[in-house]
This record gives sequence, C-alpha cells and structure tokens, in this order.
Amino acid sequence: MPQLARRLFVLPPDLEGAAQSWLEHGERTPRAARLASSVVLLRDSPTGLETWLGYRPGSSPLGVLAFPGGSLQASDDDAVGWLGPPPQHWAEQMGTDDVTLARRHVVGAIRELFEETGVLLAGSDVSGTVEATSTHDWMRAREAIANQEKSFTEALSRRGLSLRTDLLKSLVNWRSPDFAHQRFDTRYFAATVPMNQQPSLLDSKGVWGRWVCATKVIAERHTTALGDEVGQENTVGLTLSQLVVPGVEIMLEKMAAANGCIAYLSYKRKAHVYQPKLVEEDSGLMLEVEAAKTVAGDPQRER
Repeated sequence: MPQLARRLFVLPPDLEGAAQSWLEHGERTPRAARLASSVVLLRDSPTGLETWLGYRPGSSPLGVLAFPGGSLQASDDDAVGWLGPPPQHWAEQMGTDDVTLARRHVVGAIRELFEETGVLLAGSDVSGTVEATSTHDWMRAREAIANQEKSFTEALSRRGLSLRTDLLKSLVNWRSPDFAHQRFDTRYFAATVPMNQQPSLLDSKGVWGRWVCATKVIAERHTTALGDEVGQENTVGLTLSQLVVPGVEIMLEKMAAANGCIAYLSYKRKAHVYQPKLVEEDSGLMLEVEAAKTVAGDPQRER
C-alpha cells in the first residue's frame, strides 16, 4: 500500500463560515453525518482517463462539482433483483461488519447514478445490461425517482430488471469534516458505462455535467477554467480545490496517474476512512487529509 502523507487542501468558500464558528466557539459535538453513495463513471480516451463531473446546486457535502451521488433513502432497503457479488462481499470490501448497510450503499449508488445521469447498472440476467436509457420513458422514470414519486426498486421490478452489482467497484469512504453544518459519510464506487448507454442531465434539475479528462483537470487545477466554464455564481473565478471536496481531487489525481480504466479499477485498495481536519496555516485555514501521494511533482503541500 502507498505510504500515507499529510495533504493540505484549500478550504471551500461554503465551509468558511462553519470553520470560523467552530474555532471561535470551541470544538463541539459534530453534527450527525448522513449516509451517502457516489459513483465515479469512467471511460478511456486518447488523452487519458475521463470521468463524469456534474454541478450540484446549493450547498452539497459532496462539493459544488462532484461525481453523481447523494443521500441514501429508506427505499434502498426494499427487495430488489440482485445479480453479482452478494451484500456480504460488499461489506468485506467496504471494511464493515454491517451487511445491511453495505447493501444499502450499493443500491443507493446505482440509484443515484441512474437518477442523475441515466446510466443504469441493471439487466435481466448477468450476461447483459439494459440498453437505450436515454428515451423519454426512462427520463420520466428518473424524474419520478428524483421527486420520490416512485421508488427505484419499483421501477426496476416493473421492467423485470435486477441490479448488476458486479459492474461496481468499491473505492473509498470519505466523511465531511466535523465542523461542517451538513455532513455526509460517503462511500465512493467506480463503474464504466454499459454498452449503448450515455450519461445525460436530468431534465428538471441538471445544470451542467460532462465528461472531463482527469489529466487536463489536474493540470489546470490552479486555474479557474473549469469553474468559469460551468458559469454559475458559485463557480466562476474559483479553482478546482474550491469547487470539489478533497476526496474528489485526490481521486482525480489517481485517475490522471492511471494508465486507463482497467489499471484504475484493478488497483488494490484497502478499506480506510478519510476525513479532513481543520488546521491553521500561515496562509489561513486549510483542510488536512491523510492520503496517499500518487502524483509525481504533486504541487499540494505536505507536512
């Protein structure tokens, strides 16, 4: 396993108030973290590994720009067709003894991915996946699930589909810093896009989302190019560290360093909880994370 190093990241603008309050009033009991799942979509390209990033309106513990994801729901515990490794396998991969929780995270990950991008990791058997999920019918299903008018498991059952859990790969567990007013305990997964599917924005909520080249994003991390392109009030003029949580930036680094999808997905990861801590530096407040240093000549500061 790579040696862990102390990494320092910029404190995102939307956390500055909470950080100051935490320091001024003394450390208190952190707010409870909501359980969440997120999926890193991957594809190979001539310029390197690409991933799907989307804009999240409001203040999200996943970041202003993030991979598809969100909070787990009670319906994620509902019965659903299941193809691939059983929940016990996922519990082992995620480093937890709670098999029910592991199952919930897997269902939530596949649901959030479908809701936000239309990419559906499901099929009628283990040899295939559903195709052409970009139709009006599927968009209506996504909208109904997003508005909680219909559960994801109901939508699958109606169409005779089962989850293809074998198409997911467990990555890391990230927790929001203790001082944050909104906190997520997020399990990140990775997946490639099934045949004859393409990600798309949700009609009612999508603002910006596209495939980005990890190498390019990391190379331009200290510029405002990506934030300016998104063009929202809380993205223009901001650098990558101000737009994404440290976990996303570190994952983008690893994608930039990986030699394609297969190399990235086959990398052996040990279950570990990563959580940023608030530290005071000469330049101001920053987030400190213990994480592997994976990029040669990494411009991030260390301690």
